[in-house]
Amino acid sequence: MRIRPSTPADSQRAIEIWCAAVDTTHDFLTPEDRAAIEREVRAFLPGAPLWLAVDENDRPLAFMLLDGAKMEALFVDPAVRGRGVGRALVEHALSLHPILTTDVNEQNGQAVGFYKRLGFVAIGRSVTDGQGRPYPLIHLQLAKA
Repeated sequence: MRIRPSTPADSQRAIEIWCAAVDTTHDFLTPEDRAAIEREVRAFLPGAPLWLAVDENDRPLAFMLLDGAKMEALFVDPAVRGRGVGRALVEHALSLHPILTTDVNEQNGQAVGFYKRLGFVAIGRSVTDGQGRPYPLIHLQLAKA
């Protein structure tokens, strides 16, 4: 596995990863919110500068979106979860920014556990997500050791 920047040709695969990951981990979303968020993602993701974890055939396995030192998104294909793909992307982000922040849906216990295992600590909480939906966020930070 290696990490590389995305290209426009990766857009469809990134959307597939997002859909599969959300369907596996975001069972707390209402069907209406799930559909609305997917529409937003389909409009936004193709133009976003992503970091991809790719396999030996250059097939994307996961993606990360960084905005400076803030990790705005990290989604891993459920077929490769538990194999260090997400960790590799976080380590890549830390190589670029010694202090990294991110938000995680409080109701996504799998993601909360993942970030805690990596050493992220809570630095705040919001009662709604970034679009004002009723999905609380935990604000996290990790400093490079």
